[in-house]
Amino acid sequence: MRARASIVLCFSLLLAGAWGAAGQEPAGCEPAGDVRFICNLIGPEDLAIVPGGEWVVASGNQEGGRIHLVNVAEKTTSVLFPTPGRTERLDAATYPSCPGPLDPAELSQDEFRAHGLYLQPGAGDVHDLYVVHHGRRESIEVFELDAGTAPMTLSWVGCAVAPEGLRLNSVVALPEGGFAATSTSTGDVWEWSTAAGWSVIPGTGDTTPNGLEISPDGAWLYVAGWRGEKLTRLSRGRTPRQRDVVPVGFRPDNLRFVDGGAQILAAGHGDFGTPEETSNVAVIDPQTLEVRRIFQYPRIEGFAASTAAIRIGGEIWLGTNRGRMIAWFPAPE
Repeated sequence: MRARASIVLCFSLLLAGAWGAAGQEPAGCEPAGDVRFICNLIGPEDLAIVPGGEWVVASGNQEGGRIHLVNVAEKTTSVLFPTPGRTERLDAATYPSCPGPLDPAELSQDEFRAHGLYLQPGAGDVHDLYVVHHGRRESIEVFELDAGTAPMTLSWVGCAVAPEGLRLNSVVALPEGGFAATSTSTGDVWEWSTAAGWSVIPGTGDTTPNGLEISPDGAWLYVAGWRGEKLTRLSRGRTPRQRDVVPVGFRPDNLRFVDGGAQILAAGHGDFGTPEETSNVAVIDPQTLEVRRIFQYPRIEGFAASTAAIRIGGEIWLGTNRGRMIAWFPAPE
């Protein structure tokens, strides 16, 4: 354990040195040491891997936001939504309360914001993409991603408009249908189903929620407590509900399972809002809740604190809410 910690610390210091002092900016989209960038994005706050590992979907949570598709091998990007020839077909049976597609004026006037993402793999090439949406309505927007077409297409199929007062952040699909989402304005986690609509999940009222993840078997929810610098694990489908809390050591944002559910990657902020602000990534064991920070580095212009971390093969990719780039670098041992 001590040897592993030393390796992680050395890797952290190497990254910090490669990126330079706080406030330093890489020239254009050029590498900074071992860290490289995918540029010309708009607030890529969250990232989702398309099955097969050849593509990544990136959100856009700033003015002019878009949903982008990123080619993993070539590190190139293209816009998935909104596009002039977009497909919209409401699944009224699943989303009976959805008032219809997004307002075209919102899309044309750059009011669309895509925040948290969750990609639910389908049986074939068509997958469900759940998007936390801010704009003329606060909602979860649902799309079908057809990975069997060239180019890949994204079709809007439904929505669930949030109750008044909710400010949504992160979303996960539930195995029985529907989804769960965090609300930073009310400080709890909500779930939605076709039959019952929205309801708050008991036991989530003091989780200071931001990011959200669900175990592969659907038995556990993992809530990133941004303000509380903690992670809360909540059981599902059992009485009494089991609840476990562990400190993370920084403000965790999005959570992502890796290695088939064997580990969770948590990305987030240290010393938020100060000149000493840092980006952080930790590996969390979903069973023991052991937290192991794998690196930390200072804020730079163009890429503020990381908000999402995913691993693709031998690379770790980072998203950010305050910037126009995805960062990527070789994954540490």
